[in-house]
Amino acid sequence: MWQAPTGSIAGPELCAAVVRAGGVGAMGLTWTSPEDAAVSVRAVRARVGDAPFQGNFALAFEPHALSAALEAGLPAVTFSWGDPTPYLALCRDHGARVGAQVTSREEAEALIGKVDFLIAQGVEAGGHVQSSSPLFDLLPQIVPLGPPVVAAGGLADGREVRRVLDLGAAGAMLGTRFVATRESRAHEAYKTRIVEGRETALTELFDLGWPNAPHRVLRNSTLEAWEAAGHPPSGVRPGEGETVGHAPGGPILRYEDTAPREGFAGEIEAMCLYAGTGVGRIDDLPQAGDLVRRLAQEAGIVV
Repeated sequence: MWQAPTGSIAGPELCAAVVRAGGVGAMGLTWTSPEDAAVSVRAVRARVGDAPFQGNFALAFEPHALSAALEAGLPAVTFSWGDPTPYLALCRDHGARVGAQVTSREEAEALIGKVDFLIAQGVEAGGHVQSSSPLFDLLPQIVPLGPPVVAAGGLADGREVRRVLDLGAAGAMLGTRFVATRESRAHEAYKTRIVEGRETALTELFDLGWPNAPHRVLRNSTLEAWEAAGHPPSGVRPGEGETVGHAPGGPILRYEDTAPREGFAGEIEAMCLYAGTGVGRIDDLPQAGDLVRRLAQEAGIVV
């Protein structure tokens, strides 16, 4: 069972809880400073010892914290949204295993022999969505190529985990399902929206911070006001430039790509609430370890 690296929502607490339960935990380190990344890696190491976990870097941005994370003992690195080739030697020099997110057979073929495993992302995924293909169309194209494949995108329960394993995946990665856990750093109101939510939208609306990148979110008041206005372009959207909340580091603007975390205040519902299509099958906020064990039991996996 793999927990997806859901940006700043997935910190050492969630990562370590997943690992201690027998899963593969993760942290998103793309926007983390080198100093904070090293602290986070060491914090997980202190809790799980030599058990595997991963840190992710979205290569639409420079991976400034990669060296620091590796030097702190990060055992596995995953890359998305770009070509990992320039960073592979650095990872190998530190003894880290490497995985890369792919969204087509062609992307997967280009990485054979370069990385240790592939992550096949379907368009059903929450957060920033690199893929345009449904997961269950994509998996049969990539699994036969040979490298271990972890399936990701809209998965939310053990039945779906079992389905991707039966199609030849080596593992299943779940994101939204782990955002809605006690150890997640998501704001409590965001977690509640996931539990209550049923409908998502794939859009480029929340583009302040990462323009022109599709992302899947829960439908909310910001999205609906923009739709009602006729889908105007960036710069003339309803409430453009308004402050909808505050984070410890400063104001949160409407259309910003930052998901609400612990310590945020304001109109949480109006912020960017990432969620995959499996959100309708999430109806509780368990401890992460309990969730790993439940998913494994539902899927018939021994952990």
